[in-house]
Amino acid sequence: MMCKLLRCWLVALVTASCSFGVHAAAAEQYPVRSIRLVVPYPAGGGTDITSRLIAPRLAESMGQQVVVDNRPGADSIIGTEIVAKAAPDGYTIMMATMAFGANPALYSKLPYDSQKDFVPATLVAIVPMVLTVHPSVPARSVRALIALAKARPGSLNVASGGPGSANQLAAELFKSMTATNMVNVQYKGGALQVVALLSGEVSMGFSTISSALPHYRSGKLIPLSITTSKRNSVLPEVPTVAESGVPGYEFFEWQGVVVPAGTPKMVVDKLYKEVIKALANPDVKERIVGLGMEVMGSTPQQLAAHIDAEVVRWKKVTKEAGIKAD
Repeated sequence: MMCKLLRCWLVALVTASCSFGVHAAAAEQYPVRSIRLVVPYPAGGGTDITSRLIAPRLAESMGQQVVVDNRPGADSIIGTEIVAKAAPDGYTIMMATMAFGANPALYSKLPYDSQKDFVPATLVAIVPMVLTVHPSVPARSVRALIALAKARPGSLNVASGGPGSANQLAAELFKSMTATNMVNVQYKGGALQVVALLSGEVSMGFSTISSALPHYRSGKLIPLSITTSKRNSVLPEVPTVAESGVPGYEFFEWQGVVVPAGTPKMVVDKLYKEVIKALANPDVKERIVGLGMEVMGSTPQQLAAHIDAEVVRWKKVTKEAGIKAD
């Protein structure tokens, strides 16, 4: 009986060793076929554009086709679920965004766990936003805006793109950190928000640089501050929210590559290095910056820490503001 058990154990050990060897060899040879880069948003948006800028460079460097696969719907949940359930072999990867860290706070139940079902590879880019006011608002600085909001609680309204949208979360974080009361007015998408700002229908909003820059130049909208921790090269004269009287305030949308949990570390490291190489390409870098973004290129560990912090932060902010998307 003991001999039989020993034989079974040895067979299992040899089988496991062979299996490990096969997986290790596959990881070393990666990639040997085309890679699917899932974008959980429609074609033409910022995340799609970034992905399509990087994909050809990855393909050129790695010797295999990188196909951008748009899988939009349900605030990125549909595409994200597809990747969560894909084989962890590096041939299905995703360009995640801020929703990846915010959705756990916005939805009561998700078909995946952002922190357990994925492995981060690298933070690709961040998208600063600008605290913008209509010229009719008698405030030309963040300090003056806060003073106005506190002197007349509820008199200012702030545009957002709907429950859980980036500009709503930016606004709720601002309200929380400044202890101000502003009325949230929801619109279906960022474009309608800018239209509402231009007409004076709303007092203020948080806009991406690319969507509002022409209106800053024409004087139709006033940029008060930028939401990142440092000033932006496109609007160098605009101070940050933090240096304008709200220390510690920092907000940005982001884009980063993630893969299914269980993907071999060798594959994750390969993807990380290849994306960094693609981002270093002058043409890619110039075009991303031209979209009002900042090129990043973090380590997998840095992106993992960022996602963990995002989940914690948005659970706190959405709970305080009573925001739910479902």
